[in-house]
Amino acid sequence: MKLLLDFFPIVLFFVAFKLWGIYVATGVAIAATVAQIAWLRYSTGKVEPMQWLSLGIIVVFGGATILAHDETFIKWKPTVLYWLMGGALAIGLLGFRKNLLKSVMGAQLELPETAWRAMTWSWVLFFAVMGVLNLWVAFHFDTATWVNFKLFGGLGLMAVFVIGQALYLGRYVKDGKEVPVEKP
Repeated sequence: MKLLLDFFPIVLFFVAFKLWGIYVATGVAIAATVAQIAWLRYSTGKVEPMQWLSLGIIVVFGGATILAHDETFIKWKPTVLYWLMGGALAIGLLGFRKNLLKSVMGAQLELPETAWRAMTWSWVLFFAVMGVLNLWVAFHFDTATWVNFKLFGGLGLMAVFVIGQALYLGRYVKDGKEVPVEKP
């Protein structure tokens, strides 16, 4: 259910774009993201910081798109979000010596520090590449191609990456149980 809720604004953006164009789709994405956050707040009482950040970015970039009647702003939105997420992970490791992925997922998964670091750096690289790829598609192809890439290409690449992460982490899990990790 949570996964469906996470993709709700993207799917509505896609459908609205196909029916009414980029400016209506942008308004729909803003409204859907506000509704998503409101529902999360109502149903769980909690909204994750990244969800607040995503809301802020869609309101700012989507609002600029509608007000300026310039689709350039909405095309930058995924890149900004990717780079902020990757940047937060990198700054956490380099600046604060804190692994944010481990902070979020450590209760569910026990891994050696080297695996946490490798996984975090792979996410940083993935977000950096996705940001560049989004800009390349946005500014080398028409808007319809970019919208298709945003939904199918972006989600497809994310799925492939997550499967790769799962395969990498599989070496630390045996017979349904995690491999014991040496404690310092």
